[in-house]
Amino acid sequence: MSSGGAAYFEFVAVVFFVYWVAYRWARPRLAVVLLANYLFCAQFGLFYVVLLPACAGVDYCVGLGLMRFRSGLARRVLLGISVALNVGVLIGSRHMGVLLPSRWSWVFPLGLSFYTLQSLTYTIDLYRRDAEGTRSLLEYLAAASFFPTLQAGPITRVAELVKQLRSGPLLSREDGGRAFYLIGSGLLKKALIADFLAENLVNRVFDTPNLYSGAEVLIAVYGYSLQLYYDFSGYTDIARGTAMLLGIRLPLNFDRPYAATNLTDFWRRWHISFSNWLRDYLYFALPGARTKAMPYVNLAITMLLGGLWHGISWTFAVWGLLHGAALAVTRGWLAARRRRKQAATRWGRALAIFGTYHFVCLTWIFFRAGSMGNALQILSRIGSLTAGLENVPPLLGAVLLVAAGGMAVGKDWHSRAVERFAAAPFYVHAAALAAVTIVLQTLGGHGNVPFVYSRF
Repeated sequence: MSSGGAAYFEFVAVVFFVYWVAYRWARPRLAVVLLANYLFCAQFGLFYVVLLPACAGVDYCVGLGLMRFRSGLARRVLLGISVALNVGVLIGSRHMGVLLPSRWSWVFPLGLSFYTLQSLTYTIDLYRRDAEGTRSLLEYLAAASFFPTLQAGPITRVAELVKQLRSGPLLSREDGGRAFYLIGSGLLKKALIADFLAENLVNRVFDTPNLYSGAEVLIAVYGYSLQLYYDFSGYTDIARGTAMLLGIRLPLNFDRPYAATNLTDFWRRWHISFSNWLRDYLYFALPGARTKAMPYVNLAITMLLGGLWHGISWTFAVWGLLHGAALAVTRGWLAARRRRKQAATRWGRALAIFGTYHFVCLTWIFFRAGSMGNALQILSRIGSLTAGLENVPPLLGAVLLVAAGGMAVGKDWHSRAVERFAAAPFYVHAAALAAVTIVLQTLGGHGNVPFVYSRF
């Protein structure tokens, strides 16, 4: 029942109808969300139905303590408990399978990285007095493991989810149309573009790069940049659409990232909820923010830790360090340009977008590669400058062009399309969803390919 499969949408349909039957009464409404959360978790193992309430219960008690105590020492101890718990769960969920014998494979079949980062927003916000907490255990439990965000975000502040769950939900016909648009577009992104590129190009090239020409390997790197975007933004669309059907608004997570003019701009557009989390809860927590040099060092540290969050490996460390170093350079360059009051020209902007995209593609090689050796093989094959294209058939080229063209769609045009669809009659929404279903059954790949970020 992972997000995107038929079983998931059957589950969402049942939750939707029961939720709106109970929406007038706060506790039954919250109980429906909580039950849905744990039923969703149970598909990965009953272990989660025990673990998540236990961890959330600790953070809830920490929150009560942070709301009550004024002593700096007591508050630091409480926050330390929450940080230690969530970091322990994060590390355990990612690496316990390596440490334990195979008979313990039922432990942590699902990574809980997004859950732990989301949980930490609550206790850190209360510690900093940046948000209001809740004394309702039911409210907190329903928000902490909200099922649309559990696998791959977007990372949402728990205090904001509590606030939305507490207030009476509203679902206009237009919001329903927006939700269906998001879900439909997310499914098309995933099945018709991301999975097609992964199965027909990216996985094959990254697994055996020496069997392909330099040009084919370079195209596979471009393909991976598109696959990752359409896969992850597709998941986000489905999550946001699902939440919207329950009257909950989740934050935007992508905003045409490959149109960024520099690395700072890129991280304002790519995985926005994660980059905001790194900025708000890690970067600003590092010492030396008021000195001249330390902010640049802190950028490198923040991105290195952001890379290692994806996995303890040299490839993710290199990916994080490259982004950290480039962000530090970008910060200095932007500061110098502001001092000179230098305006960008049209050609300068185009060149900046071109350079930023290709730097991001370079770092994606390390992000996707199974090892440093594999990454160096990819770079070596590109450097060979061999130009054969026998393994890039016309259909694959067409999908690549469609995917690249989708990235060039203007933000205003997309917003108008969403609003026009939202304002359309219900039978238009129904016909569109039926068309999406037919297209997926006709053209989509076979099987339910997991979302890339579900493994994090």
